[in-house]
Amino acid sequence: MKRVVLIGLDPATVDFSDPALPPGMTAEKIHAGVKLALADFEARGWHAENCYFSPDETAVPTIERLLTSHAYDCVVIGAGVRLPPSRLILFEKVVNAIHRVAPQAAIAFNTRPDDSGAAAARWV
Repeated sequence: MKRVVLIGLDPATVDFSDPALPPGMTAEKIHAGVKLALADFEARGWHAENCYFSPDETAVPTIERLLTSHAYDCVVIGAGVRLPPSRLILFEKVVNAIHRVAPQAAIAFNTRPDDSGAAAARWV
């Protein structure tokens, strides 16, 4: 069974007023989208997981702990990590942590939580 994980910022830490984010995005929409994404992963026959992290010094250790707990086939990085220009350094840290700790895992990018299955399917 393929193992896929969706990682992204804890919705409680997101500044939804940032114009780089999709208009109308809210914490509730993220939670609902992640729920749909996990159901989509499972419907595709994959083991599904989600990991929220904070945009601070705990981000990389959180991701590293997750990725060393299992071998993942694909890591989908949420759009909120890569879209806002203010998150560039965090995005680089996240990608490099994945590359370092889980080099066998494909890396995919969604545009919103509910298209994460399609993003992972490009690589799994």
